[in-house]
Amino acid sequence: ELDDNTAGILGGVGVVSSGVMLWSEYTLKTTGCGLPAGPGGALGALEGISYLVVVGLVGFSVFTKVKTGKGLPAGPGGLLGAAEGLGFLAVLAGVVVLGFQVADYGYIPNAVPTEGGKCA
Repeated sequence: ELDDNTAGILGGVGVVSSGVMLWSEYTLKTTGCGLPAGPGGALGALEGISYLVVVGLVGFSVFTKVKTGKGLPAGPGGLLGAAEGLGFLAVLAGVVVLGFQVADYGYIPNAVPTEGGKCA
């Protein structure tokens, strides 16, 4: 069982990470590439960490559902519930964008842009 402090932190991090992941997916759909690296690679790092956080949050939610028969608690102000919902939305959007990526561009971009590649 998560205490309110942990649920609030996980919820806040999950909401921000889901937002970054959805932004990345929108960028991928419209440009064929993920987010730019940004200064010192900070934006690219945030993008990668966000994907890991969202996948972890959704995995934790599924595990909790299987184990207890119910999803994650709403948390303070419903923040964890919002993060859970946004996480599932971001994963679903990712699957859809992946299909469009292959159909529109014929490839899946590397996680790290390659020298001389389209997304470098």
